[in-house]
Amino acid sequence: MKFVKRFILFILVVFVVIVSYFIFDGYSLYKEAISQMSVEDRIAEIRNNESFTHISDVPEYYKNAVIAIEDHRFYSHFGVDIVATSRAMLDDIVSLKMKGGGSSITQQVAKNLCFTQEKTLTRKVAELFVVFNLEKNYEKDEILEIYINNMYFGNGYYNIYDASYGYYNKEPKDLTLYEATLLAGVPNAPSVYAPTVSLKLAEERQSQVLDAMVKYNVININEADNIKAMQTTK
Repeated sequence: MKFVKRFILFILVVFVVIVSYFIFDGYSLYKEAISQMSVEDRIAEIRNNESFTHISDVPEYYKNAVIAIEDHRFYSHFGVDIVATSRAMLDDIVSLKMKGGGSSITQQVAKNLCFTQEKTLTRKVAELFVVFNLEKNYEKDEILEIYINNMYFGNGYYNIYDASYGYYNKEPKDLTLYEATLLAGVPNAPSVYAPTVSLKLAEERQSQVLDAMVKYNVININEADNIKAMQTTK
């Protein structure tokens, strides 16, 4: 019994040491990133872009589509969706590799603002410090606004304004439900889902967006079916 207690204590100590190491390493990476340019300055730079689109200038159904497919608990969590993150971590453990996934909208904003796309535990920890900064200093709609203005939509389009004009020759506020739900799915994998890469795969992703919107009660099944009926690659 004494041996078991000592062994458990040893495991706990090792766990604490490992966690402490990654927290320290992640914090160091975070400090390095913000020493080059603060989070506030990075956001100001995005807002000064002539293509910047205010959240009030996109259709409500585009916002709903993005939240439904990317982070349906966006307005209720503190920047990290514990349920989605835990599920993704379990998947990583089972597959024995870090595949990513489970990131909230705030985490995606943090990553794109300050870090590379490299999938490492240290970067994920560093990302959390930016997440806490964002959630403390910005409203949820401001974070969502930065998200749609700093995501890659394929074909050289790095924000919703350029994507809307590039793919449909119109401003974001004029996007139809079909166009908005298709674009909402593209940033997940622009090299796959960009309409100019494969409209078939883009519309398959769009169907996932529509199903999520139905699931979370932002559109009804008839609206989703009407959009699916408009798809051209069945």
